[in-house]
Amino acid sequence: MGWTKPRTPAPPAAPWYARLATTAGRPAVLAATLVMSMPGEYHVAKFAGWTDPWAYGMPFSLSAYAGIAAVVAATRPKGARGRASATIGAGFAIVLALAAQVVAHLVQTGHMDHNQAWLIALTSMVPPAVLAHLLHLAATPVPKPEAPAAPVTVAPLERVEQPAVPPMPEQAPAVPPAEAPPAIEPAAEEQRPERPAIRYSDPRCAIIRPLYDRGFRPTTGEMKAALEAANLTSPGASTLRGTLRKEIETHEPRLEHLPQRPSPLHRAG
Repeated sequence: MGWTKPRTPAPPAAPWYARLATTAGRPAVLAATLVMSMPGEYHVAKFAGWTDPWAYGMPFSLSAYAGIAAVVAATRPKGARGRASATIGAGFAIVLALAAQVVAHLVQTGHMDHNQAWLIALTSMVPPAVLAHLLHLAATPVPKPEAPAAPVTVAPLERVEQPAVPPMPEQAPAVPPAEAPPAIEPAAEEQRPERPAIRYSDPRCAIIRPLYDRGFRPTTGEMKAALEAANLTSPGASTLRGTLRKEIETHEPRLEHLPQRPSPLHRAG
């Protein structure tokens, strides 16, 4: 009796309250953090000189900016245009949000004076910087997936019939029939019977089939050269040997037993 590898038990399913906390807890935490961050960002805008209702735009601009930059950085493929800029922008938005909370709480607890020129200048630059970067992300094109290449369609080859040659007029023999020279037997190539017409599923097989007439099984290089001579794109070696040559030899099994063409090294030995 053979040994059977024991199956790895499936991990137990999480309890319902854990799944509920995962699915419903994330949007709840997101909403809570946005609400908690809004007062600090609002007060920083007030410290910089914005009055109501314009100061309320600071929390929305920072939150929307951080979300858009994070989504762009996560959805664009690696190496695509705009991905590095979006990643930097997402980190910059997090730094701005953190800085706004720290400055607001330091000012409110009396540890920092809000009437400072550098603080007002940096806070005033936040809205135009956010707007410029969002416009840059919007203008950066999103790469589209490349469409698969259309299959190459090769028209079937048509057999060209040779024009009929009219018979030559009969002439008197130059020598008596008894002394006429024996008829010259045609060469072996001329006595080769005409092979039956075969309809291949791939028309490229009709271009490769004449290579067998040389008495050898065609090599990958010979098949590739024949297709390129016919102005066709040559496929890979696996397709040449495993698909085209196999289909030819399926119709004519005797061709599979032809010898391989000897290499120059074998002919020299």
